Amino acid sequence: MHLHKKVKVVLVTPTQPSLNPRLVKEADALNEAGYDVTVLCCYWNAWGAASDDEILATRAWKVIRVGGDPVQKRITYFISRVLHKVFNILTDKFRLTAFTHLAVARGSLFLMREVANHKADLYIGHNLGALPAIVKAAKKFSAKCGFDAEDLHRYEATYDRGQASYNRNRYLEDKYFGELNYLTTASPLMAQEYGELYPDKRPVAILNVFPKGPTFAKSINNGVIRLFWFSQTIGPHRGLETIIEALALLPEAPLELHLLGEGNMYADYIKELINGRPNIHLHHPIPSDQLITFASQFDIGLAAELNIPHNHDICLANKIFTYLQAGLAVLASDTVAQKQFMTEHPTIGQCYKLNNAADIASKLNLWLQQRELLLHNASAALKLGHGEMNWESESQKLLKVVSDTLAN
Repeated sequence: MHLHKKVKVVLVTPTQPSLNPRLVKEADALNEAGYDVTVLCCYWNAWGAASDDEILATRAWKVIRVGGDPVQKRITYFISRVLHKVFNILTDKFRLTAFTHLAVARGSLFLMREVANHKADLYIGHNLGALPAIVKAAKKFSAKCGFDAEDLHRYEATYDRGQASYNRNRYLEDKYFGELNYLTTASPLMAQEYGELYPDKRPVAILNVFPKGPTFAKSINNGVIRLFWFSQTIGPHRGLETIIEALALLPEAPLELHLLGEGNMYADYIKELINGRPNIHLHHPIPSDQLITFASQFDIGLAAELNIPHNHDICLANKIFTYLQAGLAVLASDTVAQKQFMTEHPTIGQCYKLNNAADIASKLNLWLQQRELLLHNASAALKLGHGEMNWESESQKLLKVVSDTLAN
């Protein structure tokens, strides 16, 4: 039902749609509800740009990319990188906070300039690099603005309050959050912490769930059990080292580990990580729209989040919710947020002790010995994904927040 055709919403992000599936889901939901949606974004990497083309080919909302790119708009891209470095030096080295809103992301300046050309009723920011732009645009056009915090940004990179990244992000939050008409987050614990920092914002948690996928047929697997993990980048500090250490404790077990992500940045690390192990397989990045179907061929989904920095401890990343739609049993590290989620939904899999390879091996061995349990967990995950943990249900929270904001 299209009730809001004249209501214009501009979504702003310093990354690309393919690298921000949460933004894509939000744009889809708003467009389907009848809003006139425009997305302003920036180039991030080559595979993301290629994936954008596939994702956006089926979308009705408009996309405008600013800040250049290394292929078609090289000069603008070069200038943006130089300016970003200069702004970072001015902010971090010389403590000139007047440049903080320009230092936070390569495309911040270009997003601010572009969004000023788009009169809208509501501006929504994703990632701190978009925050100054949406607040300034809302002021210029006497409109509303909201921000979706997928991370607890001040603790996104460090818990050390002496670090430049902490001070920069806290400064931006303190300066601009007060101007927001609403604040959403990606996990209940994140909403709780932001609520303590900014009580008047009353943050709303909107989980990183996905639209319902196909009902993948599941049956007992008596052969090789395949583990799956994905990220934008395969690299260190993602919990993979402990997973591989656990596999080494089960040398004769019929197990495979499949990793999906960009590996060029950490080629040496990946080579050392695999170290000739034949049961570890690498997969190139794919468009986010294809991820759930691709994941469905595996048996166990790994949510190997670490608890450092603090942001990782309280976030619910999209991994678990991807595994639910794909019908995979979930093996999750016991960060505060994931332990809470797995305690609330114990039938979908198991939770292991952080940095404890022996405990991971024990959990895997249980599934190896009890294949019926593995099937039960996978089936329960799919049922949960098709029941309450899906975007069809969760998007209603977003639409209510937007509707209430525009009505007030």
